[in-house]
Order: sequence, then structure tokens, then C-alpha cells
Amino acid sequence: MKIAVSELIVQFMERLGIDHIFGMPGAHILPVYDSLYKSSIKSVLAKHEQGASFMAGGYARASGKISACITTAGPGATNLVTGVANAYVDKQPILIITGETSTHIFGKGGLQESSGEGGSIDQDALFKSITKYTKLVERTDYLANVLNRAAKILLSDNSGPVLLSFPFNIQKEMVDDSILEQIKTSKNNHHLRHDTLAANELVKMIQAASAPVIVAGNGCIVSNAQQQVSELSELMNIPVTSSLKGKGVVNERSDLSLGSLGVTSYSGAYHYILEKSDLIIFLGAGFNERTSYVWNDDLLKNKKIAQIDNNIEQLEKVFKADLAILGDIGIILKTVNLSLKEQLASQQIKRKSLANTLDDYRTKERTKKSDNVEDSSSDSDMAKLRSRFPLAALFFSELETYFPKNIMVFDDNIIFAQNFFHVSSDNRYYPNSGVSSLGHAIPAAIGARFAEKKFAEDWGVFAVLGDGGFQMCCMEIMTAVNYQLPLTIVMFNNSTMGLIRKNQFQQYDARYIDCDFVNPDYELLSRSFGIKYYTVDSESDLQGLLPELDYKDSINLIEIMLDKDIFPGYVSRR
Repeated sequence: MKIAVSELIVQFMERLGIDHIFGMPGAHILPVYDSLYKSSIKSVLAKHEQGASFMAGGYARASGKISACITTAGPGATNLVTGVANAYVDKQPILIITGETSTHIFGKGGLQESSGEGGSIDQDALFKSITKYTKLVERTDYLANVLNRAAKILLSDNSGPVLLSFPFNIQKEMVDDSILEQIKTSKNNHHLRHDTLAANELVKMIQAASAPVIVAGNGCIVSNAQQQVSELSELMNIPVTSSLKGKGVVNERSDLSLGSLGVTSYSGAYHYILEKSDLIIFLGAGFNERTSYVWNDDLLKNKKIAQIDNNIEQLEKVFKADLAILGDIGIILKTVNLSLKEQLASQQIKRKSLANTLDDYRTKERTKKSDNVEDSSSDSDMAKLRSRFPLAALFFSELETYFPKNIMVFDDNIIFAQNFFHVSSDNRYYPNSGVSSLGHAIPAAIGARFAEKKFAEDWGVFAVLGDGGFQMCCMEIMTAVNYQLPLTIVMFNNSTMGLIRKNQFQQYDARYIDCDFVNPDYELLSRSFGIKYYTVDSESDLQGLLPELDYKDSINLIEIMLDKDIFPGYVSRR
């Protein structure tokens, strides 16, 4: 049967399991929108295309499914760039559909043309470095090949954004719907090769080590390996620290948790690895700038290193491992744990002895002077941070107490949650760690709300950000209003770009420029949006606040006031 390409695109998305698509219509993409009219796919109108791409990312993170966004040609597509770049760094499976001028206009200077001809914007070149695959589809004879390649990438274990651009006239061309039968749109039920020999080598390394430590990353969450990581930790008494994106792989209130590792973290993990550990087991964790304390060689010096990752690009990316295993973390750890159980039962090995050392390191102050870690005096660095930001510390303490489970937190601020928020394995923490762009948390949280089928109705969704980031994306609150999506926004207000002001104070002799600004009256702004507003000026304002809020039917804005001249102590230097 003959159908329009626009209809084929929609049916292709349906077969991929896409049920929501975020974006804004425009003249050059209206044929696809018209085909969406009768589709099972729900289209969501954002207020800005960047917001749409962040929503698609939030949906993908919360649901674990392929997400999608759609825009018109020219500025519609270019406005997506930051959100697509974020998805690329975070390896989020997002299908991006954009329109384009008709092919007979190419090179003539058509309105919003981005074909790359005749001096027009070259959209392919613009997106090529931030997508796994980008294609301007100028003909229909290779359409099956294009869609097959797109599906293969979106369904892969190491996915990322795919952008397909369709000229207006191509969208209206008629093709045979049998094309769809040539496209594989379901994921293979297989995992990466399970190397039993490599798993046995890891067992031997654990046996030989006196003080192993696990560094758990987002790869554990993607692989659903949290249970296996916890089991390994408890079997052998191995402490666990996480990368920022790995918070919650193990319950951070557990006895074996060292908290989050990283240059903005005040946990004892840094010192435990530096002074105690002789084996570091990296599980789905990259050794990026944050986690590595700007690639501090002392962390890895004189230690054995084992690494498991399902992404070959991450293996030995910035360090040489004594054992590097490409494979599914959960499956490999099942083999490791089974072997360890058998040897423990037969008393061939013993659990590692920690005595009181772990408690010592949990509260250990930083004493080593370096470019990236501040000096300490009588108080621990964590105590200093709490004293500097008592309202932020109390908020996250109240949050984890009131919500031991069933919340999703999208966080642009990062440093407060990294240190004050103990994430349980029954909650979900999503830091903005992709390209670390401002204006991400609110639209990402909205996208996650559309993925509610995965969650019970009593799941709460939080967006945490500063006042600078809030002003970049607050218009998307109306998207939540339009679709009646409950959401709680927590905004830290210090009337400045906090990170910039901190760096200018620490490294540029307090020569402040373009960091301070005037805020609107957020109570009046909330009233205009039709949402509920709460302000926090003191600890008494926070006590009992969270139980009062309606998380099922309301949009809430909590404004927490901070002093612009109080800074975290860490120094960022490269």
C-alpha cells in the first residue's frame, strides 16, 4: 500500500516504541505533524526547541526508552543544539526529526533553508559532531537503509541521538509501506560477550587485595546492575564510592557507602582511595574531570586497577588497567559473586577487614594540599560546607527523610546534592552532567513526568537549579501547566551566577564582572503561572514544609535564599 513518507516516519517511530514526541511545529514539518494527528504518539508542545530537546532527554533517562523531538527547519533545528549535545554526551537514545525546504529550492535562498547549498546553513555539518548519525534525506530510494541505520543506533547498548531531516516535498512523496518490513525496530535479546576467564581474573584480584574499593558509575544503572554491585560489596566487605551520575547505585546510607567521588565532593572517598586502597574496581564509571579530581595521578598510583564497561570507548580511556573487561556489568558480577560465595562457604577466602577505618574516612577532613583540594583546619570540610550553606543542607536532609523512596531529582546545581543528599537505591538522581548546561532541570523533569507509566502515581518529581538557570528555562513551567503535570521546583536564589562569582573571587582577585543580576519577584511570577510558591529564608521555614506540599496535582516553586558571597571551598583549576 502506498503511503506518504510523513506517515511512514510516524509508523517507524511507533514501531520503535516511541509514545511521546516533544517539539514545536513549523511550516516545513507540518506534513509529519499532520500524520501524528491520528497516531498513538502523543505530541508535546514546548515553549522553546531547546526545552523540547531537554524534555526528550529527561524522558529517555526516566523511562529507559527511545525518546523523540521534532522541529521545523532553520532556527527550529538550531535551537535544539544544546539539548542534543547533552544527549550525545549522556548517550541518550533520542530520535530527532526536522523539516527542510523542498529540494527544488536548495541553493536558491529559501526561507529557513539549511541544506548547505548556496551559502545556506549546513545542518548536517552543524549536528554531525553531536549525533551518532545525521542525515538529510533527499530521496526515497534509500529510505529503508537510512531508517535501518537509525534504528540500529537507537537500539544499541551504546546509543545516542540520531537526527533525520526531511525536505517538505519528500515528506509528501508516496512510498510503499512494505519499506517498514525491511527495518529492524526491536532490540536483540543478547548481551555483550560474557568472558568467564576475565571474571575469574577479577575474583583473583579481589582475593589478593587487602583494601579493594568499588567506583560505581552510571553504567551500573544503565545495566540494571545495582543489586549485583551491592551484593559484591556486602559479600566481601568492599566499600563503594560512586561517580556523580552513579549516586544511588548502592544506598548511600549503607554502612559500606563512601558517598560520591569527585572534585566537588566532600566525602571521605578521596582519602580512602589515596591512603588505604590497593585495588580500584571501576564499574561503568568514567574517570572524567570531576571524578578524577582533574586527573590526579596520586589516586591511581601504586594500585591495581580493574574495569568493567559495556562501552569499548570507555575502557582504558584515560588510564591503563591491569584488567579491562568489555561486557555487561550485571552478568559478569553474577559470575564473580557466585564464585566468591562458593569460596567463602568453603572458607578458601575471608571477607575484607575494615574495623573502624571506614567510619574514620567518612568524616576524614582533607589535609593534603593540592591545586584541586582545599586545605582543612580544625573542622572537617563537610562541616564547613554545612555551616556555609545550612539551608541547602537542611533541605536535602528533609528531602531524604520525607522521601526514602519514589522520587526523581533532576539537578543542575550538583554540589549541594552531591554532598548533602544521600540517595537511596529506591530513588533516582539525575545530575546535569552531560554538557552541564544551565536551563536543563525544569524541562528534563517535565519530560520525565511524561514517562510516568514506568512509575507509580505517587512518585514525586523535583527540578533543582539556581536562579540563573531558572531564568533560562522558566517559560517551560507553562508546558507543565498546559499538560497538568505535577512538579516541584527548588530554586537557590543568590542573585548571581554562583560558580562564576566563586571563581572570580578565588582566582581573579574578586574582580566581579557579568555574574550579578536582579531577580524578578518570584512570588508574583508564580502567581502569574498559576502555581504554588514557598520561600525559605530560615531553617524554621523548611521544617515541616515538605509534608505540606501537594505532589500529585500541583506545581510548586520553593525559593531558597542564599548569600552570594558565601562560596564552596573547592578550587577548580586546570
